[in-house]
Amino acid sequence: MDLKLGGRRALITGGSQGIGLAIARLLASEGCHLDLVARSADDLARASDELRQRDGVEVRVHAIDLAERGRAAELAALCPDIDILVNNAGATPRGTLLEVDEERWRAAFDLKVFGYINLSRAFYRQMKARHSGVIINIIGNGGERLDAGYIAGATGNAALMAFTRALGGASAEDGIRVVGLNPGPVATERLVGLMKSEATKRHGDPTRWREFEAGFPFGRAATVDEIAATVALLASDLSSYTTGTIITIDGGMANRGSLI
Repeated sequence: MDLKLGGRRALITGGSQGIGLAIARLLASEGCHLDLVARSADDLARASDELRQRDGVEVRVHAIDLAERGRAAELAALCPDIDILVNNAGATPRGTLLEVDEERWRAAFDLKVFGYINLSRAFYRQMKARHSGVIINIIGNGGERLDAGYIAGATGNAALMAFTRALGGASAEDGIRVVGLNPGPVATERLVGLMKSEATKRHGDPTRWREFEAGFPFGRAATVDEIAATVALLASDLSSYTTGTIITIDGGMANRGSLI
């Protein structure tokens, strides 16, 4: 399907690997020019080389730590021509209230919660001046399926869901759409690493990590391409009446009573 995204420019945070890279690949295949943001210059170089060679699009890279104050405004100044902003960078630690100390909690929120808010503010201002633009926040179903063992993630994701709905509820007046996407478990290196750690802890054998997928809907995690496909659709004019809402892609997990 031609989503008619050719010639538009998308900025993707966390765009050098995992979900972010999958989104970059799909948008590039649709003809989008890209700005990729991540902390690792080496990872960005590899991703940008691949996308330029494969799709012939323009790719600019920015090795920036978005947890640092002032970086969002700096990035917006470098990229005044963004049509699609995909906020994706950030990971929140697992643990209970007593296990996640203030330093780890604040560090996670500086990158994901305040990172999303500050980037949205900076690029919303530019999009409003053009009366055009789309902001997509990759959040996570932890804000719906509340878990005391993932309390920092539950709190941060719920906050970003409220932020997305509040901003997107009024953004149509400025010609902007703001939407959120809540993935459940996605087969990224990070998830596999977590499951290997859990397999080591429970069974003393990291190779048994796939046994944990049995509790997932359809017996597996989502693929990064399934997440990317929904992002591309939301970014396109085929979703031109969609704003102020959250799309959940978790196989129905958020609405299940028990995973056992």
